[in-house]
Amino acid sequence: MSAVSRVQVKTRDIPGAIKGRGTAVNPPNRFETARVEAFDDGWDLPEEETRPRTSLIRDNTRTIIARNDSPDLPFSQSVNPYRGCEHGCIYCFARPSHAYLGFSAGLDFETKIVFKPEAAKLLEKELSKASYKPSVIVLGSNTDPYQPVERTLSITRSVLEVLERFGNPVGIVTKSAGVLRDADILRRMAAKGLAKVHISITTLDPVLARAMEPRAASPARRLAALRELREAGIPVGVMASPMIPGVNDAELENILEQAAKAGAQSAHTVLLRLPHELGALFTDWLEKHLPDRAAHVLSLIRQSRAGKLNDADYHSRFAGSGPYADMLHQRFNRAVKQFGLEGGGASLDCGQFSLPSVKSSPAQMSLF
Repeated sequence: MSAVSRVQVKTRDIPGAIKGRGTAVNPPNRFETARVEAFDDGWDLPEEETRPRTSLIRDNTRTIIARNDSPDLPFSQSVNPYRGCEHGCIYCFARPSHAYLGFSAGLDFETKIVFKPEAAKLLEKELSKASYKPSVIVLGSNTDPYQPVERTLSITRSVLEVLERFGNPVGIVTKSAGVLRDADILRRMAAKGLAKVHISITTLDPVLARAMEPRAASPARRLAALRELREAGIPVGVMASPMIPGVNDAELENILEQAAKAGAQSAHTVLLRLPHELGALFTDWLEKHLPDRAAHVLSLIRQSRAGKLNDADYHSRFAGSGPYADMLHQRFNRAVKQFGLEGGGASLDCGQFSLPSVKSSPAQMSLF
């Protein structure tokens, strides 16, 4: 493993932090007018300390496929079995989406997990519509489909079972080794050109990983998952994302090198995004865990975002702009060529899609 500059994060108890959680802050929902603030009641009594537990909330949504027409996304359809994510990644761009459910982007995002128990049935219904046009469906475009609760609910697996029956291709993005539980389905789909998995690796430093993404799989476990998926014949790629200036950016080449050695065939990277409440949440995390370099990190981010902490414009929101962002882009391109990550195999095949009823009776002609 090549030498990289290691970021020394605080490992002792940090005032105001909660062990095992990405943040202890719960900023107000930006859509709510009411605000709740702590106040001194005059009694000099210690507050009872309780660690917040994860709660599951049933989602009774009537549709399951989310569609987008973004010019900088390589897919138009996605399914998110869960909203909110217990992995607790402090940098997660999806945190502000929890506000649409009436929750906070902070601690609520990682402790109030909304799940969709009818996801498989809803998906089967939508795929069966005459108006449905076969296209790759991505799992994990917003929140991780293999967060801890999937171990017991198996919603993602039920979604994969439907996609396999219909012959609809799937792309998965996850930072969990839990994807290996579905290797049987993915292996069969991959043999037909219907499945690919991207493992997200933000850092190879287990200490930094525990601070930034406290309940996600360790970096070593993610590399092992890459290797096991590839050995099973499943196309795999690595997401070296997000790259955070002054925090994990020195690891970019090392992440790509180790992922390639583990079997990754392609690679992608995205510059840190801090939409809405995430700017304040990430700043708070920096000041707690990396107080000596917080100001420098924020300065580098602003240099890459036209003086702001976030840029929501298409074409620049993922890559950033300016000298630092350009240098990062050049480093990525050079490393991708150096470690043979330019490929990724054939594109996923949308031509195998058909209704299960038609598949089960091949000798009978369809009436429509």
